[in-house]
Amino acid sequence: MSQVHGMCEPRFGAVREAFEDNFAQGRELGACVAVYHRGQAVVNLWGGLTGAQDDAPEWRPDTITLLASATKGLIAATAMLLVDRGILDLDAPVADYWPQFAARGKARIPLRWVLGHRSGVVTIDPPLTLTDLRQGTAVTDALATARPAWHPGRAHGYHCLTMGWLVGEIIQRVTGQSTGRFFATEIAAPLGLDLHVGPPPGRHRRLAALLPPTPQQLLQGRANPQLRELNQAICDPASLFHRSTFGSLALTGNLLTGLPSAEIPSCGGTGNAAALARLYAALIGEVDGIRLLRPQATDRARTVEAAGMDLVLRCHTSYGRGFMLPGGPMWPATTSPTAFGHPGVTGVFAYADPDNELAFAYVPNRMTELIEGGDDRARQLIEATHRCLS
Repeated sequence: MSQVHGMCEPRFGAVREAFEDNFAQGRELGACVAVYHRGQAVVNLWGGLTGAQDDAPEWRPDTITLLASATKGLIAATAMLLVDRGILDLDAPVADYWPQFAARGKARIPLRWVLGHRSGVVTIDPPLTLTDLRQGTAVTDALATARPAWHPGRAHGYHCLTMGWLVGEIIQRVTGQSTGRFFATEIAAPLGLDLHVGPPPGRHRRLAALLPPTPQQLLQGRANPQLRELNQAICDPASLFHRSTFGSLALTGNLLTGLPSAEIPSCGGTGNAAALARLYAALIGEVDGIRLLRPQATDRARTVEAAGMDLVLRCHTSYGRGFMLPGGPMWPATTSPTAFGHPGVTGVFAYADPDNELAFAYVPNRMTELIEGGDDRARQLIEATHRCLS
C-alpha cells in the first residue's frame, strides 16, 4: 500500500483512515486531501504515484494535477470578487460589458444566467481547435455569434465548456486582464495558492499524469439509475451533452491532454487539495487575516440560481452563481444545504460548508467513473470529515 504523508490533527483521524483505505482498496494511483476548519488547516495529506509507470515519481506536497471542471469554482470566485467590489453586476446583461454578445437573441441574458447555467449558450459550431484555444480570438467570436440551445432563462443545462469562456471574456473586458492573470494576482498571490488557470509554472516537473477509469469502474458508474439518461447522452452525437463537449472541440486523443497548455477557464485549471481547501476557506471566513468575499457576497454566491432537470447532464443538478450546490447524483448528501463548490471529471471535489465553518478538497489523478466527481472515494472522505465534526 502507498504510504500516506502529511499532517492530520488527531480529531480528524477518521479522514486519514478513509484516505488510507482508498489506497488499500486499490482505488487510488495518487491523491491528496485537505480540510480547513474555522480558518485553520486541520488536514493536509498526500500519497501514491504521479503516473501509472512503475518508476513514476511519488506524489509530493507540491504535486499538482488537472482540476477539470473544478476550475469553474476558481472562475466563480473571481466573478463574485468583482461583484463584491461593485465592478460586475449579476443582473446586468452580458451585452453591457460585451456588445457583440447581443447577437442571435442574447441581448437580455444577464450575468447571473451565465453563472447559473441558464443562458442556453452551451455549444460551439464549428468545433474549436487547440490553436483556437491558445489564441482566444476564435473562441470569443464563436461565443458572440452562438445561438442559445433553449430560450434563455427558461431552463438550465450544464455549460460544460462555455461557462468559463463567457465569464472570462467579461472579466477581460472589465479588468483588462485574462481570467488566469487576474486570479493569479488578486486571489492566488495574496493567499499563497498553488492554483492556476492556464499553464502553471514548472508544470512538467510537478504535474501528475491522469489515469482514465477502467472498464469495470465505468460500468459501476453507469449502473447508477440517476445517471441513465446522461449515459445515453454521452453516446449520442445529437445530444446536447455530446454537442457541448466532444462536438465543440476538434481535438485528437484524450480531450483533457492539451488543456493545461492553454487558458481554458471551465476545465483547464491545475492545483492540489491544500490550495483548493484554502481558497474555499477564504470564501467563508478569514484565513491568515484574508477573507475574499464579504458575508453578503458569499450568500449571493450560494443562492440557488437553477435547480431541477439539467438539459445537458440529463439528471437533477443545482447551481448558485458559478458554483454547484447540493442535490442530485453529482453531489454527496453528507454536506449541509448551505455548501457550495465544484467537482471535476478527474475525480476532484472541493467545497465550502458555511454552516460547519468547513472547507474540503480532494484531488486524485485516477479519474472518476462519473462525469464529475463525487464517487465513492470522495464520498468516503467527505463522510469521514463530517463525522469528525460531530
